[in-house]
Amino acid sequence: MGNDSSFSIGEFSKKTGVSIRTLHYYDEIGLLKAQKDLNSGHRLYEEDHIVRLQKIIALKFLGYNLEEIGLMLTNTSLNLNLQDTLIQQQKAFEKKKKHLDKVLKAINQTISLLDSQEDVPSEILISLINNIQNEQDQRTWLEHFTSKEIADKIYNKSDEENLSLDKEFINLAREVKRLVGKPVHDPEVQELANKHLQASLKYVGEEAMYAFGKLEDEEIEDFQSMMVSPYTQEEEKWLDQVIEYYMVQNGMYNPNQHKGE
Repeated sequence: MGNDSSFSIGEFSKKTGVSIRTLHYYDEIGLLKAQKDLNSGHRLYEEDHIVRLQKIIALKFLGYNLEEIGLMLTNTSLNLNLQDTLIQQQKAFEKKKKHLDKVLKAINQTISLLDSQEDVPSEILISLINNIQNEQDQRTWLEHFTSKEIADKIYNKSDEENLSLDKEFINLAREVKRLVGKPVHDPEVQELANKHLQASLKYVGEEAMYAFGKLEDEEIEDFQSMMVSPYTQEEEKWLDQVIEYYMVQNGMYNPNQHKGE
């Protein structure tokens, strides 16, 4: 039992709400050194220990590890040191929050899709999740090569719009995998090309399509490299041929003119 100005480790634990095991550990690493009773050898704590422990608890809450806390508490100008490190902590937590927001968005969209779609192929699902992960890079690229307004229109859609587009994307991807290898002039294949182009137009909008048309091939390829495809190389090659054939047949593309440019 401690006297009026000191506490045994059990009393100190009850008073502060910190476990005896944690107090032992803090003592061992020198973060909160207890005094020793000369007669019994037991640990003793005083009011000053409470003040120091409150600082430790507060700094832990702010995300500092024990080593950082120990260094900070040895600094006589704690306020100045704390302000600098808090700014660093703020930036670190803002970065973590952005990551968590991105993860939650991917989880929520995936749950919504799985609720409304049966047996989504894993490669399609993974491509959707990866594209959510890469969304900020895609947005930054669009803002640089087109405009912020175009990027906002593409990426600021409502949850309902995104879910509808994701469903359409899944259905198109399934059709590609079902029809791959068929002749490009096959009516069913050409209907797929039409749906694919209409879905792309719906996703990016006419303004973005016009802006893309003014970009160099290398720039377009740079953007496409950020988009995770659900298709194999064989499927990608076939789909490119299908869409090119559709565009030529419908007067949307002239390969000879393109080669001459």
